[in-house]
Amino acid sequence: MGTYIARRLLQSVVVLLGVTLLSFLTLHLAGDPTYLYVSERASEEEIIQTRQLLGFDRPLPVQYFDFLGRLVQGDLGNSLRARKPALGLVLERLPATLELTLFAMILSTLLAIPIGIISATKRGTPLDGGIMLLAMFGQSVPGFWLGIMLILSVGLGLRWLPISGHTPVFQPALSGDIGTAVANIPDAILHLIMPGITVGVFSLSRNARLVRSSMLEVLSQDYIQTARSKGLTERRVILRHAFRNALIPVVTILGLEFGFLLSGVVVAETVFSWPGVGRLVFNAINQRDIPLVQAAVVLFSFLFITLNLLVDLIYAQLDPRIRLK
Repeated sequence: MGTYIARRLLQSVVVLLGVTLLSFLTLHLAGDPTYLYVSERASEEEIIQTRQLLGFDRPLPVQYFDFLGRLVQGDLGNSLRARKPALGLVLERLPATLELTLFAMILSTLLAIPIGIISATKRGTPLDGGIMLLAMFGQSVPGFWLGIMLILSVGLGLRWLPISGHTPVFQPALSGDIGTAVANIPDAILHLIMPGITVGVFSLSRNARLVRSSMLEVLSQDYIQTARSKGLTERRVILRHAFRNALIPVVTILGLEFGFLLSGVVVAETVFSWPGVGRLVFNAINQRDIPLVQAAVVLFSFLFITLNLLVDLIYAQLDPRIRLK
């Protein structure tokens, strides 16, 4: 197990270095990045001074290692628009994004598992066909369209849910104000429902199909027939024997799901004016605020790689054969 962990840690470090290299190179893709830091009316002398001050006159390998050194210290430069540390701006918005991501993941998981099990046990029936049809629709519908339709129908038409706004839970909790965080939960859930559905409907549909296919594979095994021949109830066979053995691929995709959802909230946050990292990055791209985009990409990549590593370790614990690969 120790060798497997060491190998996965090394792979994670290599991937993270690759991400930092790509993130660094994006700053130079459009030419000299000095012009991003000076006004359009800057003189040639001011441009040269700024280039020297920022180190853009040095060779790219030297700049990259300097970038890595600052990254280790948590310094990813300043936002071109806000004139504040870019990483700090991203971290300020991260709790709101985490709230939306976790809510979408919990919602999609709690629904996908029973839907997948029901579909597998009713294979070939109209109920199974209807569930799979809805799942295909959920995987096909664009997130921005779904968000707009929810706003028009549920928000503006029926007036059941707020169409924008955010009630913080993680932010006061991280500040030590647990009472405020708990008190904010009911209103926070109301604001989370529509953007959470927008973010989570694709995952819900995909995970339901995954649970179904995994259950169907397990249900065809001989030990399931043996369990039934022993007189066990169908409920016990499904939940105690079949689902437990169908859990490994589900755990794998659910572990990675958080990373996918975390990096895919840009559309929902923009549609619902959610004050998270996704909306921050969207505005930064429009404003060509490259350091701010870099900070968000590096942070999300680090979170995704860390989650991927944890999933692999859990997977190896569930199935020891993985450690030998």
